[in-house]
Amino acid sequence: MTTKKLLLYFPKCETEKPIVYHLVKEFDLMVNIFRAKVTPEDEGYMVLDITGEDKDIDKGLDFVKSLDIGVDIGGVSIRWNQEKCVSCGNCLTHCPNGALHIPDRKTMAVKFDGSKCVECLSCLRVCPFNACSTIF
Repeated sequence: MTTKKLLLYFPKCETEKPIVYHLVKEFDLMVNIFRAKVTPEDEGYMVLDITGEDKDIDKGLDFVKSLDIGVDIGGVSIRWNQEKCVSCGNCLTHCPNGALHIPDRKTMAVKFDGSKCVECLSCLRVCPFNACSTIF
């Protein structure tokens, strides 16, 4: 079993289709949605994990791409701006999975690892310098 994190972009014409349903039923994938904003009036975004056999994941991704839905593998909706970050560390205790962390204690510079981000949005609320933002 493999798990892949995806950021999907839905154009307006694709927002009313039951895409997650198809991923589960037709491609035997488990889906964990972290965040979504998908409405018929607007374009949409969804951050999710899909878990399954590699061949089923590939078929599911081919299906999604055939609908003109943008797929960013490993993508997250959180954006971290290194120029705005002053490495104050205020975000560190609020980040449950260590996506925001200090890898080098000599420099004490905060870094962001999107593969660990679970879209909890805590960083948005606690960063006094607005170094964290979201595409939603």
